[in-house]
Amino acid sequence: MITTSKDVLETLGTASQPPEALVALGYSGWEAGQLEHELLENSWLTVEADSNILFHTPIADRWQAAAQKLGIDIHTIATQAGHA
Repeated sequence: MITTSKDVLETLGTASQPPEALVALGYSGWEAGQLEHELLENSWLTVEADSNILFHTPIADRWQAAAQKLGIDIHTIATQAGHA
């Protein structure tokens, strides 16, 4: 679940909190339509959320575990783009 609900957020640290919770704060901004355009041109790798990765995988290993769900070995990804 992703929420901005004040009621849910106020339960954190109490007996009523959800059994698994991940709190993330941050900001990213795009111009209107920019993110949609980037998704259409495959600039992002996307994968369905996996509670095992989110709640039971060490933070440093999560991106590799998510890439594995796509069949990608992160060690084979080029670090530089070519310009032919």
